Amino acid sequence: MIRLHFILVLLACFITQASAQSSYRKVLFLGNSITKHGPKADIDWSGNWGMAASAEVKDYVHLVTKALTEKQGATPEVLVKNIADFERAYAGYDIAAKLKEAVDFQADLIILAIGENVPGLKVPEDRAKLQESVTKLLTMLKGDRKPTILVRSCFWANAAKDEALRGACAAVGGIHVDISALGKDEKNYGRSEGPYKHAGVANHPGDAGMAAIARALMEALGK
Repeated sequence: MIRLHFILVLLACFITQASAQSSYRKVLFLGNSITKHGPKADIDWSGNWGMAASAEVKDYVHLVTKALTEKQGATPEVLVKNIADFERAYAGYDIAAKLKEAVDFQADLIILAIGENVPGLKVPEDRAKLQESVTKLLTMLKGDRKPTILVRSCFWANAAKDEALRGACAAVGGIHVDISALGKDEKNYGRSEGPYKHAGVANHPGDAGMAAIARALMEALGK
């Protein structure tokens, strides 16, 4: 009887610990225009959220946040940053200075959604440099803590870029989320849902695409 009680206590402790590990108080989203883009009249975009989503609540950032809130019973503190400048000039990027807010945020969950704006990787050395730079970024964000890290592949699949992102993810013990199939389905594009005047905007994931990205991320978290 005493042994049974001891086992039950251990089981209760394990369940509590597992529950705590799957609860995220602070969530950091780092990405590009798919994550967040402010109004830009010359491309006929008036939103201040993930480009081509019909409303703020329809982009993947807000869908993931809503899903986490429902699963956890509490709304996490969220920081969303567009780091397209990192994508375009990752080699030698001053992470400590330019992304101080993100590093200091000390997120429990880090979601990295980049790659689309990275210039073409023409030689293996380019891929290696991107992987090195992304690894450095994730390492600085991680610090001496053990946050959950998700790194998704490009919406517009690119073998070289995706390989570099996958390598960086593995280097920090993160979870790689392959969404390469999503960009192959026309229904996931904004142009399938609305009459966008600018082809660049229309080429971003629309509501269906954003929902698919959010589902992939939540599945990777086991939620």
